[in-house]
Amino acid sequence: MRVGIGYDLHRLGAERPLKLGGIEFPGQPGLIGHSDADPVMHAVADAILGAAALGDIGEHFPDTDPEWKDADSARILAEAARLALANRSLAPVNVDVNVIAERPRLGDKKDAMRARLAEVLSLPVESISVKARTAEGLGPVGRGEAIEVQAVVMMRNATRTSDQ
Repeated sequence: MRVGIGYDLHRLGAERPLKLGGIEFPGQPGLIGHSDADPVMHAVADAILGAAALGDIGEHFPDTDPEWKDADSARILAEAARLALANRSLAPVNVDVNVIAERPRLGDKKDAMRARLAEVLSLPVESISVKARTAEGLGPVGRGEAIEVQAVVMMRNATRTSDQ
């Protein structure tokens, strides 16, 4: 088993839909970034790459590469998982995500976010946790200027059977 920690932060203010965990939040300001700027997908991808000791998302999906301009961040997450499997024979077992934001309230969209992450990673939805936090009005996140995400991923050796 291997564990990876991921982190991402994006400023609010882009003229595009807000996406968190692959789910759009209509009526909310978008996040500034090279891809679709989904910090949930980015933090989970970073955690996967970290668990596999393959660097970080900036190394694999640089903001200087036109291939990733406005890209759906689900592609980034899927590619990070593919890299971990191809290079280290590691596959995710479970994912735990903290979304830190004053707005939007995640409410009933948490289940949809869990389902989308599970779909991208080919995991049962019960293996995905998405939790909401606020910054209690402190710092750029607390002032509503940014959204921050932390993620932890447990990975297993995909070439071993459960009895090995």
